Amino acid sequence: MARKLRYSEDELLSSHEFAKPQIEAGHRIHGGFLENGAYQPPRALLREPALGAWTAALRERGGEWLEADASLLSGIRYPNAAQMKLLLQEGQGLTFWNMLTITGHIEARGRVLATMELPNFADAVVEDISEMAIGHLNGGLLKAHGLDEGGEPEQGIGGHDLMWFALRDLAFGETKFEEPVIPENIGRPEGELSLHPDISEGHQRLVSFLLNLLLIEFRAELGFQLSETLLRDPDLFKGRRPEAEHAAEIVGRIRADEEIHVRSLRLYLGEIRSVHFRGKDGAEIPGSELVDSVWAGLVRWATVERPRLAAAQERELMSQRILGAPDGERILAAFNALADREAEAAA
Repeated sequence: MARKLRYSEDELLSSHEFAKPQIEAGHRIHGGFLENGAYQPPRALLREPALGAWTAALRERGGEWLEADASLLSGIRYPNAAQMKLLLQEGQGLTFWNMLTITGHIEARGRVLATMELPNFADAVVEDISEMAIGHLNGGLLKAHGLDEGGEPEQGIGGHDLMWFALRDLAFGETKFEEPVIPENIGRPEGELSLHPDISEGHQRLVSFLLNLLLIEFRAELGFQLSETLLRDPDLFKGRRPEAEHAAEIVGRIRADEEIHVRSLRLYLGEIRSVHFRGKDGAEIPGSELVDSVWAGLVRWATVERPRLAAAQERELMSQRILGAPDGERILAAFNALADREAEAAA
């Protein structure tokens, strides 16, 4: 049987038949549960097989996914896991509560992917991309990604945004914490992109956008790991252990959804590396030249420049917050003793 490599938007947005919907904190949330009780991500009925088919086709052409994973960002983290645990044990849950809240708001912003109309790579690439994933970006793939993040509020269905708020409230119960300030931008500023003189600016910015999105997914995965670890720690949330365990289960469902996103992005970027862009005067520029150049700059920003700046800013904020507690000086001394050496040097 011939491999199917072309899909309609409706096909890429189709979901499994769920035996039970996902309902948390009174909200209907995307995805659901199969007959065996296993969680099933939304919009994966044909999206998953399509990703597999496009991957196989890419490898048959000699290509491969972009070689990268979340371990790329496993350097400085401030506060680290041990520091976060200390704060929770000392009754200072605001930092973790803020982390969960900010994550939910940022996930909500991701819904913009469902409405964005991005440049079509077919207008700039030499090869026929109609049977590649990058030929379906505006045909359902990015819409599926955006709906996963921000849900379908007009249909009363939430996405990752509501999942984060639900699991936060499960673990903490009622609090008097104020809403934190949500960062305006968590990717590298677009103004720092060094443009290739022979490739259209729009398509270069699209490549940069996809690479930035992948880095954001990697950074998010590290935060998801930390959240799940803290929620499952028997030393924490002692008065709400069942609720915290359930909250950790919800994080696991989010991670299952996000794994599809990471796999998709690595595939898109692998396909882009395998094709050629039309340059001036009939030149054909390897996509790998563009992807690798932008990726190198992003990796340096994400692993060297941003972590040091973030650690320095966070150190000042955390010091002020901790010293506001009655026993603040003792807690701050213990907190600083648990810092990573790199974070201490950066701050």
